[in-house]
Amino acid sequence: MTNRLSAREILDKLVSFPTVSHDTNLPLIDWAEAYLGSHGIATYRHPHETAPDKAAMFAHAGPDVAGAVVLSGHTDVVPVEGQPWSTDPFEVVEKDGLLFGRGTCDMKGFDALAIWAMVEAHYAGVRRPLQIALSYDEEIGCTGAPPLIESMNKVLPKGSAVIVGEPSMMGAVTGHKGGTGFHVHVRGFEVHSSIMHTGANAIMYGAKLIEWANEMNAENMAGQPGELDAVFEPPWTTVHVGMIEGGTAHNITALDCRFGLDFRFVPGDSSEDWTARARAKAAEIEAEMQAVVPETYIEMKEFFGVPALKPEEDGEAEGLVRRLTGDNAARVVSYGTEGGHFQNAGYSTVICGPGDIAQAHQPDEFLSVAQFEAGQAFMEKLIEMLKG
Repeated sequence: MTNRLSAREILDKLVSFPTVSHDTNLPLIDWAEAYLGSHGIATYRHPHETAPDKAAMFAHAGPDVAGAVVLSGHTDVVPVEGQPWSTDPFEVVEKDGLLFGRGTCDMKGFDALAIWAMVEAHYAGVRRPLQIALSYDEEIGCTGAPPLIESMNKVLPKGSAVIVGEPSMMGAVTGHKGGTGFHVHVRGFEVHSSIMHTGANAIMYGAKLIEWANEMNAENMAGQPGELDAVFEPPWTTVHVGMIEGGTAHNITALDCRFGLDFRFVPGDSSEDWTARARAKAAEIEAEMQAVVPETYIEMKEFFGVPALKPEEDGEAEGLVRRLTGDNAARVVSYGTEGGHFQNAGYSTVICGPGDIAQAHQPDEFLSVAQFEAGQAFMEKLIEMLKG
């Protein structure tokens, strides 16, 4: 495998691996390691601590010194089940200037460019190193980033500027909201619905917590946002429930109700404060249940926590991207990325990648050829800069 593949050829290969978050990503990691290794680039693997079918990968090109530019991407994609695709989602199909395929936009387009850039940087003899970091489980809460970063810092000279390649139309994004999510389990007590007052309907009690979420959204929407919060859309913390299940029959009070409760925080709000408020409300509702049936309960288990990416004053990563793109616009986004984890680990961090976030997770997801080419031009300029 000594051929130097084009970025497009790498993209075709990456998309062919169906790395949906609930499945393995090892075939993709195996291939990337073998390809980079065939060009003399040492790679390092960080296995998932509890799931042996997943792993992260990182590598270093250039001199063995600190201060690298780090290209950060994730390998997992969201499911395609139930979506009306008009093409094979795991094959790149080019049509009318668009590259269709699951992950072309989010974010295997960037991953392909990053792998291509690593090989080109290696042969160019860059004086400032380039690193790549490919994670797992970004789509289910960025849970793979912290152990990846910890592992990198034990093995590689520490980089100084991180470019997270989430789709931003190749513009510099300097901030995003933080987030946290909980799996909520309401345990009720079953009785015939004709005597429902003697039981505890888990769905109806769970609905009280969901209604609290609605009330918080209305309250937050009506408030006056802070100066930094005002640049976000929307400029307030949101509370969301996207899935719910429970109950066994229409004439039985529901024994169980399960749903997800998640928050997306503006920088002016505290995730710890919102977590405490949610738990306090759950405890209040739980007390109501237990006044009827003592053995009932509400359980909240956190399943992800994504720190906010905060705009940096004179940030190295932002300055680098702006020099390479000529982009001077101020941008923040409401979706989360692995950027906050890198920033919290001491890296200057910015988001910049090809594609429009509106295409992420959609049926017939696509990345325009123009955006892919813009991404490659960016990498070419980056390599020239690193040659120094």
